[in-house]
Amino acid sequence: MKPFFLKPVCKDYIWGGNRLKEFGKISDKERIAESWELSCHPDGESVIDSGEYKGMTLTQFLKEHPEALGVHCEKFDRFPVLIKLIDARENLSVQVHPDNAYAMKNETDWGKTELWYIIDAEPDAEIIYGFQDTLTKEQFRFAIENHRLLDWVRHVPVKSGDVFFIPAGTVHAIGKGILLAEVQQNSNLTYRIYDYDRGRELHVQKALDVTRLSPAEIVPPEPPVIRDGFTAQYLKRCPFFTVQKITARESCVGYYDSFRHLLILDGEATLETEDGAMPVKKGDSIFIPAGVFCPIHGKCTALKTYVSAVGRHPAGSIRIKEEMIL
Repeated sequence: MKPFFLKPVCKDYIWGGNRLKEFGKISDKERIAESWELSCHPDGESVIDSGEYKGMTLTQFLKEHPEALGVHCEKFDRFPVLIKLIDARENLSVQVHPDNAYAMKNETDWGKTELWYIIDAEPDAEIIYGFQDTLTKEQFRFAIENHRLLDWVRHVPVKSGDVFFIPAGTVHAIGKGILLAEVQQNSNLTYRIYDYDRGRELHVQKALDVTRLSPAEIVPPEPPVIRDGFTAQYLKRCPFFTVQKITARESCVGYYDSFRHLLILDGEATLETEDGAMPVKKGDSIFIPAGVFCPIHGKCTALKTYVSAVGRHPAGSIRIKEEMIL
């Protein structure tokens, strides 16, 4: 089995811009607010864009070749991950996502935990991340109904390279002037709480049901590991996905019991496949089936996403099996 390129699904939302054209994204819509780079979600499915399966949706390919997912995906009843590029020309709505338990009970869908990697940001750009202080549910409702929510949430300035892990139940919003990559659970459930009077539907009661009312902790990523030819940094390891930032200076290799997805953020390189060199560049989205040995040669920066082995200690805490970077 061989790596292949994916063609993204481009979305036009009222807050979006057109900076994703810098990443080679093409659309006949007015804006490209989001490009869904890795998706088996029915709201927008990635299509294979190279090799013998070109033209097939990723969903259909994985149905026919489940071994490409690897053993660590067996614990999920569907493809676990959705990866996007997001260009926020204007503020996104203040929103929250449910966890799996609430979503399955009330929406017959998955919840949504996500990670943001800030690719670029204007000097005054900020995100909303949780609350400044702990609120009661009555205070939260008061803030929503009296248009005071922006006074009570936590405003966090951002810059290129920042990383934010956003567990389900955390109030959040992407501010204007931010370009980011998002790795999330395979879900499209969003409960809007405040939308800058743009007239879109709000979901106040559901937000009241699922929102964590205490301040959210911003946990920095793990320190980078420098090896000959590359640098690797774990941005987050959680039960739903593992994300690394890879900076290849000469070469970088990997072999996993999970599929891998590479999103090239900058630079140019080649992947060494059984058929020879596979050139990759900024904006490319590549699916690497489980077990495929695929060295990278050249100079590039990429996000690598896969699924780790997860177990539990007797006390119930999550243990994620350590995997070799190389």
